[in-house]
Parts: sequence; structure tokens; C-alpha cells
Amino acid sequence: RLEPRQYKVIFHNDDFTTMEFVTHVLQVVFSKPTDEAVMLMMKVHREGQAIVGVYSYDVAMTKANQARAMARKEGFPLQITCEPE
Repeated sequence: RLEPRQYKVIFHNDDFTTMEFVTHVLQVVFSKPTDEAVMLMMKVHREGQAIVGVYSYDVAMTKANQARAMARKEGFPLQITCEPE
């Protein structure tokens, strides 16, 4: 039986979204412990992007949309994409 295709959720760096906000979203939406959230945020900051999780299509899209909605509500242009693994 084939496993359902997995999707990577990727955060992209920008010059406006704060590091604190990115860390907060990773903790709240992606259930990352603080140390992992900070590490991922720094990877986004330094390398321009980071894979923050790999999920089924529905879960990846739901989490990406939740995170985008949180960012827009706070006025941040955080870019999040989902790609097949």
C-alpha cells in the first residue's frame, strides 16, 4: 500500500517579520519546543528559508494557512510555501 505523499512546509525570510513572531508561530502552530523553534527561526534568518515540518497534504496546508493568517493579522508578510517531499 502506498503511503500518502508528504509535503514540506517552508518558511522564507523577509526583512519585516520579527524573529520573535516567527518563533511564536513555530511554537503555537507547529508545536515546536522553544529551543527547536529558535533554531529553525535562525536557519530561516541565516539561510533564507527552512523546512519547519513535513506533513500530509491536508495538515501541511492547514498549518501553513493558520500561520499565514496569524502573520497577516499582525501585519507581517511572512511567506510560507508547501512542496511535495
